[in-house]
Amino acid sequence: MDTQKLLFTVLCFFLLFLLSGEQVVQARLAHHHHHRLFDFRPSKLFVFGDSYADTGNNKKSEANSWKYPYGITFPGKPAGRYSDGRVLTDFLAKFIGLKSPIPYRLREDGVNDLKYGMNFAFGGTGVFKTLVSYPNMTTQIDFFQELIKTNALNTTDVESSVALVTLSGNDYSAYEVRNGTTQGFPSFITSVVKQLKVNLKRIHGLGVKKIAVTALQPLGCLPRSTIKSSFQQCNGTENSLVSFHNLLLQQAVAKLNNDTKVSTFVILNLYDSFMFVLKNKGDQTGSTKFENPLKPCCGGISSEYYCGSVDVNGTKKYTVCDDPESAFFWDSVHPTQEGWSAVYSALQTTLEQL
Repeated sequence: MDTQKLLFTVLCFFLLFLLSGEQVVQARLAHHHHHRLFDFRPSKLFVFGDSYADTGNNKKSEANSWKYPYGITFPGKPAGRYSDGRVLTDFLAKFIGLKSPIPYRLREDGVNDLKYGMNFAFGGTGVFKTLVSYPNMTTQIDFFQELIKTNALNTTDVESSVALVTLSGNDYSAYEVRNGTTQGFPSFITSVVKQLKVNLKRIHGLGVKKIAVTALQPLGCLPRSTIKSSFQQCNGTENSLVSFHNLLLQQAVAKLNNDTKVSTFVILNLYDSFMFVLKNKGDQTGSTKFENPLKPCCGGISSEYYCGSVDVNGTKKYTVCDDPESAFFWDSVHPTQEGWSAVYSALQTTLEQL
């Protein structure tokens, strides 16, 4: 399928969706409006997904997130987060009044602190098997179910909790690598959202009363795509595919909420919030400004090198910008802490306009 045909297919789906007139519940983070998201006081946060939410589950010997300069802003050293500092999980935890839950990996070290919940997210994963060997979302939910079965979590713990489910595109990256083309993407997108819907329903079936799932961010605006235009322009074709994914997700969430008779499932619209920040080079208050929001702070000297990479002699093969707070993206895929903060602000202001 060539680009024009692909775009035509996506636009047709988009038009059909608009004509259907379905209304979708979309939720944005807003600390002083949290009653619109939650009708109870959450006591725990359980996290499922990938590197946008991972706070240290990937192995130290394998993951970039454990290498310098990751974590230089917070906590001051590499700690397993795919950023210079805090990630989406940290901001959502703060929003609901909790500390970030510990990574599931720490259970291997005998740490079983479930006071604030648990983070099952592993960087690089998706709903299906991707290019990494870490647990996909189905297995992550298995871990959660096991905690319930072994009474590490009781019914009250689960029913008073919130779940965050993130999906940032690893399934699609893996598909393209394996197939060498985007041909067949529309049908694959359908299968990804279908499986995501199964996962959301399963988490609810285990007793979680409120589940926040992220819409896919504009993949065409990630530095790994914009590098082709010297970080000046987003890839419209990729973003059209993302729009199709998000429309199917909206339909799936609407159906799930209709089945449960309440707004159990909410969408955190990362697409709109990312685009708002990128367009305005920061949040609308003017407190943050990103000189070139498409350019990453930490990047390789050439495309074969990544943030944190070194040669056999330990010589750095990357550069880091002078001020991470002036950059929206940290590396080729992930926002900086300041970038996530701006996204958080964008979600707040959008909610205020409803």
